[in-house]
Amino acid sequence: MNPHTHNENCLNCAQPVKENFCAHCGQKASTHRYSVHHFLAHDLVHGIWHVDKGLLFTLRELLTRPGHTTREFIEGKRAKHFNYFTLIVLITGLGLFLGQISQVKLTDIFPANTKAVMSQMEQVATKYPKFIPLVMIPFNALLSFAWFYRSRLNLTEHVILNAYKVCGELLIGLAFSVLMLFYRNTAGLYVIYNGVLVLTTVYGIWFYYQYFSTFPYKKPGLVFRSIMVPVSAALLYMLAGIVSAIIAMKTR
Repeated sequence: MNPHTHNENCLNCAQPVKENFCAHCGQKASTHRYSVHHFLAHDLVHGIWHVDKGLLFTLRELLTRPGHTTREFIEGKRAKHFNYFTLIVLITGLGLFLGQISQVKLTDIFPANTKAVMSQMEQVATKYPKFIPLVMIPFNALLSFAWFYRSRLNLTEHVILNAYKVCGELLIGLAFSVLMLFYRNTAGLYVIYNGVLVLTTVYGIWFYYQYFSTFPYKKPGLVFRSIMVPVSAALLYMLAGIVSAIIAMKTR
């Protein structure tokens, strides 16, 4: 049997097939003989991890044109994109794995005097850095909904666009996790970590600017709103830290 034949009838539901996919059940019309190569390259990777070309496409787009590609996804061009929820799980899982095997932990790179003045919330954020962006998705969605209300996107669309933004931010954090495997100078890592925080903030501003660049905003207003979303989030984070510190003092 030819390893890649096109069947006249679907092997799954036996309905006639005229195109590359069965119109009745959606299964591919082409069949293949199983081989070690096909098992490893397709069934194992695609079946277990569900990783296909959409993953590489989405990663590239998030690093080169994040706002534009996310807007296209929300507007309906979704065939090439990797699912945002699955992508968050993959990046977060890989980050946690790298954190487990790294000899240097994130809490190790902070100077002692910095640790002493950290609020309880800041300590939690440092201990679980991969989960803070996930928790912030709904808050960022509310903020982008407020600052870009004239875009007429609904709240769910803001949640999805902020989820893709988090994917890009997690990729930046993942690069730092990889660096920690090979570079163990805590003083140097602390400087780089602060640079990563700045880079992540700039990435968020760039993301919002790109996404809403086709909406009826003049350039100065677009820049201002793109900056104010992360600024508002930072202010809320600081306020929450102050509140948590006050509560901690009263409970002592």
